[in-house]
Parts: sequence; C-alpha cells; structure tokens
Amino acid sequence: MTTMLETTTKNYRQRPQAKGISVRRPQFNANAISRHYFANSPIMSHLLTALSSTFPIGEQFFVHSVRNVRDRVQDQTLQAEISAFIGQEAMHSKAHTEFNDAWRRDDYQLDHFQNWLARQDDKVKALPKKTQLAITCAFEHFTALLGGFILRHPEILSSLDEDAVKLWIWHAIEEVEHRAVAYNTYQAIYADHAMRRKVMRTVTSGFASLTFYSASRLFWQDKWKSLPKIGGNVFGVYLIAKMLIQLLPEYLSYYRDDFNPEQINYDQELTFWKEKLAKEYAMQGFDAVHRIL
Repeated sequence: MTTMLETTTKNYRQRPQAKGISVRRPQFNANAISRHYFANSPIMSHLLTALSSTFPIGEQFFVHSVRNVRDRVQDQTLQAEISAFIGQEAMHSKAHTEFNDAWRRDDYQLDHFQNWLARQDDKVKALPKKTQLAITCAFEHFTALLGGFILRHPEILSSLDEDAVKLWIWHAIEEVEHRAVAYNTYQAIYADHAMRRKVMRTVTSGFASLTFYSASRLFWQDKWKSLPKIGGNVFGVYLIAKMLIQLLPEYLSYYRDDFNPEQINYDQELTFWKEKLAKEYAMQGFDAVHRIL
C-alpha cells in the first residue's frame, strides 16, 4: 500500500506541467456590470448573457466528459493539459454562476431555462462516453471561435465596463488556451472523424437555436429598455453578421480530417490581452509563469 502511494505521488510529480494553459481565479464584481455592457448594445449583451446562462451546467458537463475517459490517456503531457482544462472550466462555472445570479437581481427569468438545461444534461450524460466527448469537442470549438473573435476586436471592447472586461476577456483567453484539450483527448482515444463531424452538425443546429431562443427571451424581458436603443441594436446585428461571416472558414475547418484547434493561431491576441489585463487591470495570473492550481 505504501509503495503504491509513493509510486503514484512520484508519477504525479514527474508529470510535465501544462504549457500555455494557466488556471486563474475570477477577479470581477458581477454586481458592477451594467445591463447593456457590451458596446452599449442590447442585442450583443443579451446574446452573451444567454451564453453565460448555459456555462455553469455546460462547462461542468465538459469536465465530466473528459474525466469519463481520462484513465485511457497514456500521454503525460496531455494528462497535465487535462488537469489545467478541468481547473479552468471549474473557475468559469463559478464566475458565470456569480454573473447569472447578479442578473436575477434585475428580474431576468433564468431559472426556467436553466432547469430545462439541467434535464437535458441528464439525458446527454446517458449517452455513450465517446458521444459525450465528441459533443464537448464541438462546443469547445465554438467557444474558442467566439473567444478568439472577441480578442481580435479590441476596439469594440473599449466600451465595456471594467468588470465586464475582467470577466469576458479572462474567459475568452482561457477558452483559447485550452481549445485543443478535449479534441486531443478524443483523438488519442477514438480518432473517429465521421462521428466527430456528425456530432458537430447536430451540435451546430442545437447551439444556434438554443442561443437564439434564450437571447430572444432575455431581449423581450428587457424590451422597454432594449428597444429604444436603436443604434446599439443596429450595431449588434452588424456585429453578429460580421462575426458569422468571419468565423465561417474557421468553423468549416472542423470538418477536415487533418483539423486540429491549434492550427488556428491566436498568439498575437493572447499576448496583447494578457499584457493589457496585467498592466491596466492589475489582474493576477497574466504576468506570471503558467501554473496549475
């Protein structure tokens, strides 16, 4: 028994540290974020808040799907990345729970929708482990694309509240950092491209309809404050159209056999925003060596 414990401890200490994936604690005040926090655009703000309402349950599922098969991963570098992935997703779930709770203060009805999500989560967890992991790969591709789009447009983010920047840029950076972990885990164990593409097609239609439905509900609940902001709404529609057009090639790249999320290079954006968050917002974890909590 003692020998086994010593061996396990030794193997853990010898495991390489994840490169480029750091676990950082959320450092923002959810109650200080204004209602139309994204470029004063109700449409974009409600879209992001609709996404936020899915994150606590969704990201817990992502962790669950990777943990399901982690014992089959032999590569120690990937094991270290899985540890960092789990740590980051746990922090994201915590942060967006705080954000969602702050929005309940403004009479937004998130509970009914989140109860529905919880029921769907139970159904998805009954699927085969391979399918669950393929679902996570698909969603992780979407979150990395959205995170990358946010990071590539600093001029838009100049109108964000300070605490909104601390939440959404922090989250975007970490989604980009761990964008390949679930995919590499899937490839190491299954490498079934046909299944991966099939699941992505299903996830795409479900993700699009779910986001539209939840964002529309939030917009309608806030209609008396959202509708008068015509300029912000027009800008939001323009931004969504621009985002869809610009991200289409990167989205479609997922269907190639030789695809890997790391083929999409975000080094310049990551460097810019990490330095900005460290210097201008004094956020911890962006000016230090990568580490795992």
